[in-house]
Amino acid sequence: MTASMMKTLFLQPPSFDGFDGGAGSRYQAKREIRSFWFPTWLAQPAALVEGSRLIDAPPAGITMETVLADIRDRELCIIHTSVPSFANDVKVAASLKEANPALKVGFIGAKVAVQPEESLKAGTPIDFVARNEFDFTIRDVAEGRDLSSIDGISYRNREGVIVHNPDRALIEDMDSLPFVTDVYKRDLRIEDYFIGYLKHPYVSLYTGRGCKSHCTFCLWPQTVGGHKYRVRSPEKVIEEVKLLKSYYPQMRELFFDDDTFTDNLPRAEAIARELGKLGITWSCNAKSNVPRETLKVLRDNGLRLLLVGYESGNQQILINIRKGMRLETARQFTKDCHELGIKIHGTFILGLPGETRETIEETIRYAIELNPHTLQVSLAAPYPGTRLYKEAVENGWLDASHAELVDEHGVQIAPLHYPHLTHTEIFDSVEDFYRRFYFRAPKIASIVGEMVTSPQMMVRRLREGVEFFQFLRERHQDKKAAAC
Repeated sequence: MTASMMKTLFLQPPSFDGFDGGAGSRYQAKREIRSFWFPTWLAQPAALVEGSRLIDAPPAGITMETVLADIRDRELCIIHTSVPSFANDVKVAASLKEANPALKVGFIGAKVAVQPEESLKAGTPIDFVARNEFDFTIRDVAEGRDLSSIDGISYRNREGVIVHNPDRALIEDMDSLPFVTDVYKRDLRIEDYFIGYLKHPYVSLYTGRGCKSHCTFCLWPQTVGGHKYRVRSPEKVIEEVKLLKSYYPQMRELFFDDDTFTDNLPRAEAIARELGKLGITWSCNAKSNVPRETLKVLRDNGLRLLLVGYESGNQQILINIRKGMRLETARQFTKDCHELGIKIHGTFILGLPGETRETIEETIRYAIELNPHTLQVSLAAPYPGTRLYKEAVENGWLDASHAELVDEHGVQIAPLHYPHLTHTEIFDSVEDFYRRFYFRAPKIASIVGEMVTSPQMMVRRLREGVEFFQFLRERHQDKKAAAC
């Protein structure tokens, strides 16, 4: 270990039961189906700090008692926070400092990247926050450098005054980042991570950062990642995949969590051809505009599923959110995927600007028409730092009482409302969407067919069914409580 390197803990803290914290980049909520994403955004700086440890408490079921026992001989703790989890994370930081008063605590994540001053004022146990891309920023802190000399942080000086250092430039050479796989192997159990639409156990990686699209609601491109898709070389990606394969022979699927893996089609095809040689089953995020020729290359080399953000079945709403997609293009893409045998997990968002009772109906019918293998319905969430947040505040669509985006149990609420469409109407439409999509004879037959042919799939679908109905019950309970 480097002599000057601080003893560092990277922490995704314990939170409400079922908190989908590992997706910290996007969906900090309790989902309708219990799921956990790999904490790659914590693992990446952890890979730069020798002798560090990563604790991802929610999926591992790790309690605060365990965390407090670990923190006593640490010098630095880095906590990944978000808008919904921030209040809880500040309480965690206070508990850590009570157990170890000499501990330095830093927060990372989109929340503190766009609201550094507000975060420091609201969280007195926080010593500093890292803005922009924070990997090398955290390494500099862990090396014991004076905070005043480190780009990309905001902190309190000795007089208690909040200081904002110059921004840190985005990382252009993505190959300069070390592999996260070694951190996964050292500190995580891949069996703890579960996503309903992926084979279990799975592993997820980023092969690049940033997204060329300008969707008004999407968090990380507008706050941390930027709109330039910066990528690792195909050679480096395959090198890490080979390492993953050697560490985890039980891995049944690899997921590339880049905002849009298909933003660079020649690169995607090059990586796919190498994955095909390795016999890897894989999935990724994609836009609904990938040409059929590329889809065929990807499918022939191990691609099983695409996670696709359709968002809405109304063209004007797609224009309002700057999606840059035509409904007809998405229809053709989906038809191509069906014909090629590529499964789709489709995501939709209700409550976006321009939403009405009629457009909600359009979106439900559109989803049924497209018929992705599985889907996820979310409520529009205006995260600070996004264009959607700015529009919501300016137009009075967001109430201050809904600014944390989840209730005290971690269930996502409908934070936006419009003169013609209430919180309650938007919230209730989610359940209607799920029921009408899944409770159809063809879809039920498809699910039953999966279960009959695969014992593992039977276990998974039964588990998901129980969780889904539990989720609906909790929604009803929360609704009743709110009405009282």
